[in-house]
Amino acid sequence: MRHIISILVENKFGVLARIAGMFSGRGFNIETLNVGPMIDDKFSRITATIVGDGEALDQAIKQVNKLINVLEVTEFSSGQATERELVMLKVTASAGQRSEVMQVCDIFRAKIIDVAPESMNIEMTGNANKVTAFLNLIEPYGIVEMARSGNLALKRG
Repeated sequence: MRHIISILVENKFGVLARIAGMFSGRGFNIETLNVGPMIDDKFSRITATIVGDGEALDQAIKQVNKLINVLEVTEFSSGQATERELVMLKVTASAGQRSEVMQVCDIFRAKIIDVAPESMNIEMTGNANKVTAFLNLIEPYGIVEMARSGNLALKRG
């Protein structure tokens, strides 16, 4: 099962390594991982998408809470959070294909951020399902390169 976990930590050397090591040591696959500073740069938020058993995850969260420099751990159940992901692509697009690629981008509210004679760079955000649907439609044009952020999540309300 897929779980999204948000971990507020002190921005210190080795914190990410300890957290990732604890999850992998317990047999969890970290599907996506994002780390970024908070408004106060003494703190960072780690957002991880973990695949594994729910009961074992509860134990793992308790262990993460005990780690040095961890301030708060939140596991988001389905519907408790707003989720977004960023994907940037370089797509093959000759002059004849550009209008078609632009139409797909318009449907998904994606932004064209660079145009070259034979390619286009595109930026798109959305939940994982929207990103996957966009990739399925844009793939036939030829994805040359891709960078994908993985999930970011904030609690609703």
